[in-house]
Amino acid sequence: MSVTLNVNGQDYVVDADPDTPLLWALRDHIELTGTKFGCGIAMCGACTMHVDGNPIRSCSTPIAAVGGRMITTIEGVESKAARAVQDAWTELQVPQCGYCQSGQIMSATALLESNPNPTDADIDAAMQGNVCRCATYVRIRSAIKSAAKSIG
Repeated sequence: MSVTLNVNGQDYVVDADPDTPLLWALRDHIELTGTKFGCGIAMCGACTMHVDGNPIRSCSTPIAAVGGRMITTIEGVESKAARAVQDAWTELQVPQCGYCQSGQIMSATALLESNPNPTDADIDAAMQGNVCRCATYVRIRSAIKSAAKSIG
């Protein structure tokens, strides 16, 4: 079965089972590999991307559920908030191994797009479920605060 996916503003026809996780459709069929596989059960956040502006876990989202919706991956995120987050990530040297960072950036961007002046509690709630095995959580929070200041 074919499903049309709008990814980063471009339509792609993916010939795959409708239950195929979005992550694998993007990585294997469309060849966008910036979004990472971490756990496969929507618990680690490495696979986070946006659907209609909202963060979702693509490892557990079937392509049938997102056909015709706006999908944004780390390769296509371009908002003012996204640029501020990416700049802060670089400035504060957030990544160590970097594996979780695309998911972290996508969650942080969604937070700042909906709440440009988050409290620590807001940051904790938005970033809950994004696991960093290198434990750079203090730098992640600092980068989100820095990004918020730069856009606000």
